[in-house]
Amino acid sequence: MEVTRIDQIAIAVEDLDAALDLWERAFGLTPHHREVVESDGVEEAMIDVGGVWIQLLQATRDDSPIARYLERNGPGLHHLGLGVTSVGEALDHLTNEDVQVIDDRPRPGGSGHTVGFVHPRGTGGVLVELVED
Repeated sequence: MEVTRIDQIAIAVEDLDAALDLWERAFGLTPHHREVVESDGVEEAMIDVGGVWIQLLQATRDDSPIARYLERNGPGLHHLGLGVTSVGEALDHLTNEDVQVIDDRPRPGGSGHTVGFVHPRGTGGVLVELVED
């Protein structure tokens, strides 16, 4: 498994428009991309900061992982995304190393990327998204 970069820092928000307004007013940052990812029940906005994305996530349905996160924790840091050369190889490697994964095989993510998630119990409390380069 080869980690190539920090892909994103994901933040759960209750109101995506309000969050985007804040990031623009406070830091002068505007979204490069915005889309709804139906499979995950989220709307995301991606803000490029020197090649690392800040991903703002708003739930689009009550049963989405972001909705459950917001209910338990409120808005804030949700996960760290790491770029890898192959999500499949990374998930296999982590499983062989007894690191608990959420996805046992790669799946489609936002912006057409292939992704897989590693459970926070396997990484000292940090939800990690693997994003294929």
